[in-house]
Amino acid sequence: MVHDVAVVGSGVFGSWTAWHLQRAGQSVALLDAYGPASSRASSGGETRILRMGYGPDELYTRWAWRSLAQWKALAARTGERLFHETGVLWMAHEEDARSRATLDTLARAGVPHERLDRSQLEPRWPQIAFGDVTWGIHEPRGGALMARRSVQALAGEVARRGGDVRTAAVRPPTGPGRLADVVLSDGTVVRARSFVFAVGPWLGKLFPDLLADRIFPTRQEVFYFGPPAGDARFAPPAFPTWIDFVDEVYGIPDVEARGFKLAPDAHGPRFDPDTGERRVSPEGVAAARAFLARRFPALKDAPLVASEVCQYENTSNGDFLVDRHPSWENVWLVGGGSGHGFKHGPALGEYAAARVLGTGAEEPRLGLATKASAQARVVH
Repeated sequence: MVHDVAVVGSGVFGSWTAWHLQRAGQSVALLDAYGPASSRASSGGETRILRMGYGPDELYTRWAWRSLAQWKALAARTGERLFHETGVLWMAHEEDARSRATLDTLARAGVPHERLDRSQLEPRWPQIAFGDVTWGIHEPRGGALMARRSVQALAGEVARRGGDVRTAAVRPPTGPGRLADVVLSDGTVVRARSFVFAVGPWLGKLFPDLLADRIFPTRQEVFYFGPPAGDARFAPPAFPTWIDFVDEVYGIPDVEARGFKLAPDAHGPRFDPDTGERRVSPEGVAAARAFLARRFPALKDAPLVASEVCQYENTSNGDFLVDRHPSWENVWLVGGGSGHGFKHGPALGEYAAARVLGTGAEEPRLGLATKASAQARVVH
């Protein structure tokens, strides 16, 4: 059988691309070395933030808002609780240009939000020691996506709609021109008219000459702390998802009794998604505890009940990558989630599918030419 499109990588970008291609009438194969949203994938883990605020980056604000509706539709179709509308709180500081730009962008995009000064923040969330935070932005429609569960539900939909969903590694393609097939780790050949490689941190491994110095996988630690027994102050609806970009820390309330999530957003060291050890470091735990004690003093002695090590696959500036491979006319590269990509899966998949089919306009900032070998992050 020759598929219309073979999508390599069944994380959030690959699975949504496959779903939108199917919706356009294409026959699809969806391939992944470890399976949808595995523990090695950037789409793995329990939860991800869905927020619309993006400073001046209106593209990402509109994509997140558009994606929210599609995430909710997926939940309705599957009957699973995939999104928790906790609201999202931005903790802003007096001279905070990104937060001020966010207010303007949210207003232009028609996204519900409210600006709160310190006198409004403190009585609303007395659990937070705001310290040098002087004001905030609250997005009531934002919240937390159940990451692993959502991607696995989506890949299951692709399979039920006739997609060829397989767990198998793909060998790096060879020979320029037009790709006719890919060979799997067991020797099986998968043929297709077009190919999408949405393999996140593996992009540099499959295409080392092109992307090894343009995709930067980094090790990211995530911590879950246990609130006191019977204490609902740190669970929704009493507590929101929150972001402090000045301190480069974010978190999600105690959703589904998993624990109070806290994670640094600063890029960690270079990381290999195949062989990297996934135990958090004592230094990371200590830093997380120090921030917890300063910002959420009631949790200063909370036990660490779970932890994860995942990875970002960063581009040079944080913009996503969706472009044709320069050596293969029918091969597309999709990735560069850069730590903020999960929420955008539906809109990005829609865009990528349209580009593959030749029906959508190009967004230049997502092109390969904009991805440099030196990091200078501007998108958060």
